[in-house]
Amino acid sequence: MRPENLQVIGSELAIRWSDGAESFLPLELMRRHCPCASCAGEKDIFGNVYKGHAKALTPAALQIRELLPVGGYAVQPVWRDGHNTGLYTFEQLRRLAAMNEAAS
Repeated sequence: MRPENLQVIGSELAIRWSDGAESFLPLELMRRHCPCASCAGEKDIFGNVYKGHAKALTPAALQIRELLPVGGYAVQPVWRDGHNTGLYTFEQLRRLAAMNEAAS
């Protein structure tokens, strides 16, 4: 499953998928589920998770300045607060969209 079109519209990421489905993903939900090592943490060989310090999310932290493609499997948002290390796979975007739809 691949996105055919990605657009930031207001406070959401609009996604048109290759199967014809459309998703509207709140940017705040994306940011709160950032997959980078600083935000989500990373495990050592013993299973211990290490994360960066939690930061308060400012309004700039919830706005995307640029959305960069990464190969044929992910996108990398550049947030207005400068954060840019999270790679969101297409699979993760689809899961977040499903989670958002289920919560609605």
